[in-house]
Amino acid sequence: MRPRVTIDQVDQTRPVAEWKPMLADRGRRRHMSNTMDFDTRCYFFEEPGEGWEETPRRLHLENRERVRAGLASEFGSQELDAKIANFVAIGSKPFSVISYHNALFDEIRRAFVVGAYYPALLGACALGERIINHLILDLRDSYRHTTEYRNVARNKSFQDWPRAIGTLEAWGVLLPRATEEFRALELLRHRSVHFNASTYATLHEDALAAVLHIREIIDQQFTAFGNRPWFIEGTSGLIFIKREWEENPFVQAFYLSTCPFVGPHVAISLHHGLNFYDRNNYGDGDWSDEEFAVAYETRSPEDVVKTPDDSDRNADLP
Repeated sequence: MRPRVTIDQVDQTRPVAEWKPMLADRGRRRHMSNTMDFDTRCYFFEEPGEGWEETPRRLHLENRERVRAGLASEFGSQELDAKIANFVAIGSKPFSVISYHNALFDEIRRAFVVGAYYPALLGACALGERIINHLILDLRDSYRHTTEYRNVARNKSFQDWPRAIGTLEAWGVLLPRATEEFRALELLRHRSVHFNASTYATLHEDALAAVLHIREIIDQQFTAFGNRPWFIEGTSGLIFIKREWEENPFVQAFYLSTCPFVGPHVAISLHHGLNFYDRNNYGDGDWSDEEFAVAYETRSPEDVVKTPDDSDRNADLP
């Protein structure tokens, strides 16, 4: 009889495909989507609503002043109001699971905030092309059986946006909204990268549009949270990936490697960074996604795995 393997007995630094099939309780686990790379400070510049009570209103305005001071330190106090207006205009930084484009998008955002509109415009267009290339190069081997594969089989990079977008759309990789945003960004790229005298007059508007297009692409296609086809519905607070989507090439390539494989009693701790704590053994048998969601939603406080935060709170008790 083969020994029963639990998650504490495998080397989780290895690729997940190597050790996940070995787990005896894999049918009762799901990959949990997560990220710590986001920026929602723009929302503090929204005006309090008429129905706000005094305490929430006061705290909101105090937080706004702290954010304003932080932006002054980050971007410089000269022409701060204009920088804040730019910061608010580009909205929040999406909750994305992909680190390499998060870093580049952050540079684009910073360029726009300080008024470097042309670098922001070209940077957003270039990042869009980079994301397209990553998607095709990282996924094409999974689609060798398709008629579109021969059009992208040998290229080391892709500048033909219509063909690349059409290929990803045919493979079912891109969500409809992401496809729309890529095509809109393609028009801006063509008009901005190639000489067009009208760019001078529309530079701010074009740069803002490009930043918002790439923001929406990242949010639609790579978000860690939200209503997406690959996420289980009905779990409060945490997001898990549907079991059937674990075999999807896009989800395998861009989600699973960064999403811990956990059970419904998992706990999150921010003690010395983002950490996850979970049971080693959830028993035998398979749960459907609906059954997993029920197990998660009906867990009691005693079911949730203890973390160092719990130890700290207990130590503070009299």
